[in-house]
Amino acid sequence: MSQAKVGAPAPLFKAQGVVNGNITEIDLSTYKGKYVVLFFYPLDFTFVCPTEIIAFSDAVKSFKEIDCEIIGVSVDSAFAHLAFSQASRT
Repeated sequence: MSQAKVGAPAPLFKAQGVVNGNITEIDLSTYKGKYVVLFFYPLDFTFVCPTEIIAFSDAVKSFKEIDCEIIGVSVDSAFAHLAFSQASRT
């Protein structure tokens, strides 16, 4: 596996994730030629990061307008991500 280096493109990866309410494989090579915000957070359903995750989710349209995609990464399973995406925000 490649190592990440400051100032270099991110190493390519594939992982299960949730896109538009469906569990799917995410392949970083799909985003070649676009800007990508790749952010990491500890777990879904914690009090640590929900506001940041929701803020990114709410801003997706603005990012897409400048040809930028957002990918959030945690150690949770795709099933936990799906449940979190369907949970009430209140």
